[in-house]
Amino acid sequence: MTEPPRIDLGDHVRIVSTPETEAFGYAGREAVCYGFTTPSVTGVSVVGQTADYALAVSFDGHDVVWFDETLVSFLDHAPGMVATVGTKRFVRTSDGGWSEVPDSA
Repeated sequence: MTEPPRIDLGDHVRIVSTPETEAFGYAGREAVCYGFTTPSVTGVSVVGQTADYALAVSFDGHDVVWFDETLVSFLDHAPGMVATVGTKRFVRTSDGGWSEVPDSA
């Protein structure tokens, strides 16, 4: 069986149901990964017992919460997501890559 990919910026995820995630009201909720950090360096508060690696997830583009990575399950790479860097636009592919969108002008 193939291991799921490591969760990365922009991935669509679901919060695993545990007593702790249920107590906070996050169990089963879907979100978008906004990044990762080393809590011992940054001092962020993390839901779960972290091995010093945590993922930031955003619920509906508002609340950002840090989770131990074992509490976050991969759903997909959010294909179709558009990112703009400077004047260039990129669209996310189903394999997690990015393709530049040609300038329409």
